[in-house]
Amino acid sequence: MTTQLRRALGFRDLVLFMIATTFSLRWIATAAAAGPSALVIWLIAAGGLFVPLAFTALELSTRYPDEGGIYVWSKRAFGPFAGFMTGWTYWAANLPYYPGLLYFAAGNLLFLGGDSWQALATNQWYFIAISLAGLGVALALNIVGLNVGKWLTNAGTIALWVPLALLFAFGLTSWARTGAATPITFASLRPDTALKDIIFWSTIAFAFGGLEGGLTMGEEIVDARRAVPRAILTAGVYIAFFYIAGTLCVLLALPKEQVSGLQGVMQAIQTMSRQAGVPWLVPFLAALVTLNALGGLGGWFAATARLPFVAGLDRFLPPVFGQLHPRWGTPYVAMLVQGVIAAAFALLGQAGTSVRGAYDVLVSMGVITYFIPYLFMFAAMIRLQREPAGPDVIRVPGGAPAARVLGALGFLVSAASIVLACIPAPDEQHPTIAVVKVIGSSIALVLVGVAIYFAGRQTPARELRPA
Repeated sequence: MTTQLRRALGFRDLVLFMIATTFSLRWIATAAAAGPSALVIWLIAAGGLFVPLAFTALELSTRYPDEGGIYVWSKRAFGPFAGFMTGWTYWAANLPYYPGLLYFAAGNLLFLGGDSWQALATNQWYFIAISLAGLGVALALNIVGLNVGKWLTNAGTIALWVPLALLFAFGLTSWARTGAATPITFASLRPDTALKDIIFWSTIAFAFGGLEGGLTMGEEIVDARRAVPRAILTAGVYIAFFYIAGTLCVLLALPKEQVSGLQGVMQAIQTMSRQAGVPWLVPFLAALVTLNALGGLGGWFAATARLPFVAGLDRFLPPVFGQLHPRWGTPYVAMLVQGVIAAAFALLGQAGTSVRGAYDVLVSMGVITYFIPYLFMFAAMIRLQREPAGPDVIRVPGGAPAARVLGALGFLVSAASIVLACIPAPDEQHPTIAVVKVIGSSIALVLVGVAIYFAGRQTPARELRPA
């Protein structure tokens, strides 16, 4: 793969890529619905997960800049089985994540048609159809290659700026005119320890995940040793600021009771636009919010499709996963398989529940499977401190002791998020079905990976080549 893929990502592309795969407007709505205490929880999540993640990605990516990122680090620390399971669960986490993200896009797309389109907000087949269409677009562009596929990711990130800027402007204007719509006091800022609020914490931690995604494509980054550290620091500052400032501005403009997770951002923008006398902006902003979601989808497609390729080179997956497209040089078989299974999850999520229930199930499944490779990654951060660091390695300030502390903190936060994601939302109409789907599907994905690994060990080594 290394000889056939062109270096397509520069520093700017990498920053936009990291923002696209980490920051999402939907988590602003989720946080604002929880009230002012979400502002403090953002800070806790930043310190408990985002800071360890950023330093872990920064050090390990400069220690081992090979393509594969998180897979390579885990394999180096704990051997091939741990490496494979890290890559497998990291790849599998996106199977429910994609339709969840597209459900969000579909919900906000309805604002293009005004109030008349909102009748589709509870229509299961509408959300399934949009999910399948979105998967098809992202799949096609990424099969053509990063030089084309990156434009969806870049466009999605750039599309973020206008609605985000207006969200800030509307929120601050509303506060200046009438005061905060949601009272922000010391009492309201204190995180609640009720079960429904604790469950929400895992989602906030999940919102900070993704910074390491672009590092799976190490050999496609122009001047990676110089670009990666700068991109991590630049993107990290933007992401943390956007989440906190965006949540604050929504709370300044709207009572928290009027915000929901699935359509919350556009509900807030619509209300603010009407208050500001510019309701004609709503369809335009809905299109941008939808494009932003598609950009995130495209970015994750590009990042995680490379992991089966790397695992395929190590003979654990069937060699077909490593096949490159004869014209575009991309791992198109891995992408097609990922797209088909993600489509199946879009259908599975709807079984026995409402649109909102399906969205919550998809988010929970994504949290569980996504944080499993984080456990490996943070454990690898601790273990790999015993290896000498070369002159080009960017170390955690404080050296190995500080690195071990950050690794342990990230590990504990990831483990706690997995446990919390298993608990259904208090307003879930069918909690037993939700728990079975979330835990059962997550376990099934892990067991499939175990089976593939041990079956692959029995397969003779075969040379991979373009289709």
